[in-house]
Amino acid sequence: MVTEQPLESGRVYRTRDLVRWSSNPTRFARRLVEAGQLQPLAHGLFAAPKRSRFGPVPPTDEEVMRAFLDGTPFVLTGPERWNALGLGTSATFATQLVYNTKRSGEFTLGRRRFLLRRVAFPRNPSPEWFVVDLFQHAEQAAADRNDLTAVLTQAVRQRRLDPDRLHAMAEEYGTKDTQARVAAALHASTGAA
Repeated sequence: MVTEQPLESGRVYRTRDLVRWSSNPTRFARRLVEAGQLQPLAHGLFAAPKRSRFGPVPPTDEEVMRAFLDGTPFVLTGPERWNALGLGTSATFATQLVYNTKRSGEFTLGRRRFLLRRVAFPRNPSPEWFVVDLFQHAEQAAADRNDLTAVLTQAVRQRRLDPDRLHAMAEEYGTKDTQARVAAALHASTGAA
């Protein structure tokens, strides 16, 4: 079945997004699934798969969350982002951690698990914000806070992180313990090498 306007490969659609092609989007979605043009992810949520020589490619986590959260702000966080900071963590989760402004809970979408939390986060998170987020979840990342503080001191000393932004992110998003540890790292980073 070919739609008047082709579905965009890699995009995730809600049933109501299909109204532009059919007056009965539920039945239309079912036909597109039967034709292999859509793959169901959850009730009312479908992916238009990209094709590769190895078969269909699932949509990105960002695309799934864009559709699932209906365009409201969100940020993907967790081990992938924390490990990329170079602070010595090597955590892994089976569930993608997502901060957002709409929903909380654990959801399975297209065989992937997402843990959604309604918490405050910046619109465009910087590495410094992810550092604060890592401190907030040190136990889940199997990281010792004292070790993190020592490595953070070195990272600031090596100018891999902006001290002013790090301080601001800790003040706005960190617990008292995180604020104290970031302050200690910033203070220690100005000492003798």
